[in-house]
Amino acid sequence: MPRALLSVSDKAGLADFARGLADLGVELVSTGGTAAALRTAGLEVVDVSTVTGHPEILGGRVKTLHPKVHGGILARGDHEQDAADVSAAGITLIDLVVVNLYPFEETAARRGATEAEVIEQIDIGGPAMIRAAAKNHGRVAVVTSPGQYEQVLAEMRASGGAVSAETRRRLAAAAFSRTARYDAAIAAWMAEPGDLPDELTISFRKEMDLAYGENPHQRGAYYAEAGARTHLLGGVRKLHGKDLSYNNLLDVDSARGLVAEFELPAVAIIKHNNPCGCAMATDLVTAYDRALACDPVSAFGGVFAVNRTVDLALAERLAEMFVEVLWAPAYEPEALEVLTRKKNVRLLEVGDQRRPSNPGEPDLRRVLGGLLVQDQDSAAEERASMQVVTSHAPSEAQWGDLLFAWRVAKHVKSNAIIFVRDLATVGIGAGQMSRVDSVRLAIEKAAAAGLAVPGAALASDAFFPFADGPQAAIDAGVTSIVQPGGSVRDQEVVEAVERQGVAMVFTGRRHFRH
Repeated sequence: MPRALLSVSDKAGLADFARGLADLGVELVSTGGTAAALRTAGLEVVDVSTVTGHPEILGGRVKTLHPKVHGGILARGDHEQDAADVSAAGITLIDLVVVNLYPFEETAARRGATEAEVIEQIDIGGPAMIRAAAKNHGRVAVVTSPGQYEQVLAEMRASGGAVSAETRRRLAAAAFSRTARYDAAIAAWMAEPGDLPDELTISFRKEMDLAYGENPHQRGAYYAEAGARTHLLGGVRKLHGKDLSYNNLLDVDSARGLVAEFELPAVAIIKHNNPCGCAMATDLVTAYDRALACDPVSAFGGVFAVNRTVDLALAERLAEMFVEVLWAPAYEPEALEVLTRKKNVRLLEVGDQRRPSNPGEPDLRRVLGGLLVQDQDSAAEERASMQVVTSHAPSEAQWGDLLFAWRVAKHVKSNAIIFVRDLATVGIGAGQMSRVDSVRLAIEKAAAAGLAVPGAALASDAFFPFADGPQAAIDAGVTSIVQPGGSVRDQEVVEAVERQGVAMVFTGRRHFRH
């Protein structure tokens, strides 16, 4: 009689699958809770301890780590010495291994989970059995997910109990992917915050297929990282609209990050991975109107993010625009009724999404044959750490605009120049090869939107190498500037600004975003 070993944490679909195996004449061997669940379902089960001749010990930490288990899995079907060893040891072959692992990732991600609780969810025997069965897939089938039950059972029924070599190999590949992800999640959890390790082990699981990538001829999918406390779509519900696209997700990530910078009601509008408007106000409608005013042409078809519940008044404003995606913590029912009249707008409800993992978790970017790895740029410089380098200190109102502009600058592609008046962007220069060109672009954008630059604050994501950039901005009406400093010509730049009676602040830290 063929023999299957079943030891699962996730018992979804287990009873039906095991019953199907039993109907095909497969003997069921199982452990602890899995055996109890099968018996409750009325199935006959052989305990692993009966097979090994040894009881489970150490509170269940050791139960399947035994030659009569692993010998039964690893013995090759066409190997004379293996057959002799199996016979001498009284080992019965195991033909099917059904294992899914302790819920380490779920436990590690749970709020309030203690270190001891997480450690107990590090499975030892499960990965050992999975790897043994996958290695010996020439004879043994390994099933690691309830999602595989139906297909495996259907094939066995159609073939009189056999699993084809092609299926065994496919199951083995999935098994090794599963254990690799599991180990990667554990390694990430155990790593010291901020480490850039000599070896970087990461794993991702597909969350969804996308219609295509950045362009229709490119395939696309979204994957979530193993061991991450949350991910871009973790805890997010899509309430309405078309499927999310690759470009949508890139822009949603940028919008989410920008709007999270602010405590007061704020709106961020993203287009092609750059902000085209951002504002804070005492209410979302005012913030929306002021963010949209910065560049209403570019905002058409953009991704919008807000940090408060969307009410009816804001929904009516948004309904006048072509919105690709709206990211919000919640929606009032009346607002949803208005917004869902447009069938294509994607409405995302964030809910109580967890903060991202430790800020020391590395940021990754793929390059040819490798990865560029760096710390996340999560720092947010505060006013107390900044240095006023001109005799003209910013007024309190100017400080507010400078700090707001500085936070926006961190989310704009370099070279980044941001003009802000009254906590709203009035001109954004992004992605230019020279900083002075970004200044000119910000001036042009403000003029195109009919917004006044005089009295505005300017933020530059990196230092001004020459005085020409600040001079162009001052000529347009800028009255305060924040920048990192650090150029060999800092003194020249400061003196040029000083002569114009403009306030300048150094932050001491740049925020390139390439």
